[in-house]
Amino acid sequence: MKKKILFVVTSHDKKGSTGEDTGYYLGEVSHPWEVLHKAGYEIDFVSPKGGTPPVDGFDLKDPVNKEFWENKEYKNKIDHSMTPSQVNPKEYSTIFYAGGHGAMWDFADNTELADIASKIYENGGIVAGVCHGPAGLVNIRLNNGKYLVDGKKINAFTNEEEAEVKLTDVVPFLLEDRLKERGAKFEKSGLWQNHVVTDQRVITGQNPQSAKSVGEAILKELNK
Repeated sequence: MKKKILFVVTSHDKKGSTGEDTGYYLGEVSHPWEVLHKAGYEIDFVSPKGGTPPVDGFDLKDPVNKEFWENKEYKNKIDHSMTPSQVNPKEYSTIFYAGGHGAMWDFADNTELADIASKIYENGGIVAGVCHGPAGLVNIRLNNGKYLVDGKKINAFTNEEEAEVKLTDVVPFLLEDRLKERGAKFEKSGLWQNHVVTDQRVITGQNPQSAKSVGEAILKELNK
C-alpha cells in the first residue's frame, strides 16, 4: 500500500477588507492531483475549518480543472474536507499546501496543521506547497526547535507578483519576506514563470504556473 497524500486547502473566502472573493485556487489543486492520482496515489483533503472550502480560479476551460471537478469521488472528498483534528499524520507520505489568496489568512497561524506537517516530515515524509500555499510552512518547527524552512531553498508567490495583482497592502504579510525572516534561502524567477525547488524533502513552487511541476517534483521525490 502506498501511503496517502494530504492536500491542504484554505477555508478563507475574502481578500481582507476588499470584499473580493477568494479561496483555494482550483488549478493548484487539480494539476498536482492529476499527476499524483494517475501515479496511483490516494489523496485526502484537509482545511482549517473542514467541510466545503471556497474555490477561486474557477476555470473549467482548463481540461485538468474540468477533469478534477467532474470526478465524483474527488469532488465529494474536497467538498467534505477533514478538519485538522481528524487527520492521522502516520497515514501520509506527503503534505501539500495548495495556494489561493485565502491561504494567507488561515494557514500560517494554524498550529494543528503545522503539527501535522512537522510529524509527516520528521517521519521521513515530504512537505510541499505552491504559490500562497507555503504560507503554511512559515511557522512549522522541527523537533530541534528550528523552523522547517531555515537554511533550505524555498520559493513561493513573490513580492513582485503580489504587487502585480495589487494586493501588497491587502494580504496580512508578504510571503517572500516572512519566509526569508524564517531563514529560507528564497529563490525566484520572473513574473508568472514556472519555478520549483526541492531541498531536503521540502518542495515549493512560485505561482499557479508551477502547480503541475510541483506535483511532478513530489512524485520524483516519492519514487526515490
